[in-house]
Amino acid sequence: MKYLLTLFGMMLGYRGIAQSDLLNKYVQEGLANSQIVKQQNFQLQKAIFALSEAKTLFKPSVNFNTTLSSALGGRTIDIPVGDLVNPVYSTLNQLTGSNAFPQIQNVSEQLIPKDFYDMRVKTTMPLINAEIKYNQGIKKELIAMQQTEVVVYKRELVKDIKIAYFNYLKASEALKVYDNALKILKESERVNQSLIQNGMANPTVLVRTKNEIAGIMAEIEAAKGTQKNAAAYFNFLLNKDFAETITIDSVFETSMIPLKIEASHREELDKLQANLNLNRQLLGLSQSYNKPKIGASLDVGSQGRFAQIASADKNFLSPNAFFLVGVSIDLPVYSSGRNQLKVKQAEMDLAAADTQLQYVKNQLDLQVVLAQNALNAAHEIVASKATQVATAERYYKDMLRRYKEGNLNFIELLDAQTQLNKAQLQQAIAHYDVWLKWTELERATAAYQLK
Repeated sequence: MKYLLTLFGMMLGYRGIAQSDLLNKYVQEGLANSQIVKQQNFQLQKAIFALSEAKTLFKPSVNFNTTLSSALGGRTIDIPVGDLVNPVYSTLNQLTGSNAFPQIQNVSEQLIPKDFYDMRVKTTMPLINAEIKYNQGIKKELIAMQQTEVVVYKRELVKDIKIAYFNYLKASEALKVYDNALKILKESERVNQSLIQNGMANPTVLVRTKNEIAGIMAEIEAAKGTQKNAAAYFNFLLNKDFAETITIDSVFETSMIPLKIEASHREELDKLQANLNLNRQLLGLSQSYNKPKIGASLDVGSQGRFAQIASADKNFLSPNAFFLVGVSIDLPVYSSGRNQLKVKQAEMDLAAADTQLQYVKNQLDLQVVLAQNALNAAHEIVASKATQVATAERYYKDMLRRYKEGNLNFIELLDAQTQLNKAQLQQAIAHYDVWLKWTELERATAAYQLK
């Protein structure tokens, strides 16, 4: 009856989407608990931090540098101070009749500084640098790409959760069909026992019935295994215990299945557009090789020997303090054409990204068409299966009545039972296959509203 309602809804051209608060709750739970979604969000936050870092590159940086050194040996420079001054001092002593001008020794200075310190605070700041500008643009596009990556993965997760749920429902419905077939066979066993007791049937039919029951029991066990596996995968997507109980929403058993979903914008195109913009930034970065880089620096510090600091009249500030202001200009002159070749490579990457965007746009349009065709075909199949089940039920009831009257052999009745079971099973599979195809179309059209 529930499949006839579905068929009736399709005949009326129903376009609404059945709402399931339960399934939507499962979807939201999966989105909240997904470890992969959390990883993608971490990557997005990382990209945001990278942009903040890029914005600080135009701001000044301050570093404190200290060098303490001591050396022995090495080259020396001899300064003949004594040879130059001592004759003059001797003459002065003779003229004054005193020793006021003592003799001094020649000096030998070590070129490698001994007991030397260099302490400075260095401040640097770029004034003109095109690479920093393009680097900020690149970081912005990487954020845009990661944002769309998060949304795309969420949509894929929504699709996987729904497909897993419908597969669980399909397995549960198949189990119901097998249970119903078992009931029919047990009823046949009861009827056969009654007929045998009244001498109206051969006892061998009872053996055949028990054999059919054993076969159905095996199918039931296999269906239970399929159901458990479907439940385990569904709970895995929700990051829950694999054996967690899954609630079945009966709305999908009787609701009218939508025939069409209007297409929405796909985030994959946003990602490819961001990739195209990223390649434009990279091209600009490659073309900026001929632009000058200008920076400024300021050093404030102190240099000298340890012994000078130890004296009472000297310190870090006097007379060893210094400051140094500098401006640097970097302009490439010749690189054997390497920079131009890098520009050509960036141009090819940009052209490839633009071509990829156009290709994927057509591919996504094709995906919608194929998903819509698959959904339409699934609708046709479930409609035909509903007719087959109705026919098989009438046929089985006629065969059962004739068998009870003694006008039909048991093999023909078993054949009617088998046809009915097969038709019911195919109907259950076809019904949930429609929902699976609808889920594929929902993903292709990006119709699910993400929060």
